[in-house]
Amino acid sequence: MRALCLAAGLALAALPACADSDALKKIVIGQCVPHEKAGKGPAPCAEVDLKGGWAVLKDKNGNSQFLLIPTTVVTGIEDRRTLTPDAPNYFAAAWAARRFTEKAAGKRIPRDDIGLSVNSAYGRSQNQLHIHIDCIQPKVRQALMDNDARIGNAWSVLDVDLAGHRYRAMRLNGENLERNPFKVLSEGDEEAGAGMGRETLTVVGATFPDGKPGFYLLADRANIETMDRASSETLLDHDCAVLK
Repeated sequence: MRALCLAAGLALAALPACADSDALKKIVIGQCVPHEKAGKGPAPCAEVDLKGGWAVLKDKNGNSQFLLIPTTVVTGIEDRRTLTPDAPNYFAAAWAARRFTEKAAGKRIPRDDIGLSVNSAYGRSQNQLHIHIDCIQPKVRQALMDNDARIGNAWSVLDVDLAGHRYRAMRLNGENLERNPFKVLSEGDEEAGAGMGRETLTVVGATFPDGKPGFYLLADRANIETMDRASSETLLDHDCAVLK
């Protein structure tokens, strides 16, 4: 009942309706994949990895925003296919695909300035999983750096507003995303694991104070009382101010 009430309440403040909530699915599965299989290249996608199970598509918003999208039907963060033992690590693929953002920007982008975001079921316009790849907001980057000592290896509430919301945060060590962030969230937060559809998740590249590379993970939960749709894409900056 709580989930139904949440869905009904948030629907009243839903994002502007998309002309076709299956548009990404139709582009990737209906066009990019058949083109790649036929040896015609990935267009209109920038890349298709049939073995890996994902494609990269330029988003219509912003100069440097790209999307990492599964090549099979995966509805979103709530889809249990993101958590199976053999599930592709879509976030790791999205991190590798930041090269497209760098190419569009015309320069190398420091890892600290890149973010990867997936919105909740209540904060998205498409019913196909897609991870936004773009620059992180400068204020968000600075807040994470300023509060690094408060962010540990387990989920805890970050006592600072990020784009108007309080996020739960944790860190991952390593140059790349060996651990699947979807599983890190589902297994490390009991309430999130029980209702992943309410969750939004952002991964931000980091260079920690000791000079070692890693990532900050940020999660927020849809909340009817605050009308929070849990859309952490708002932590990204599609104008890439960090590069200016």
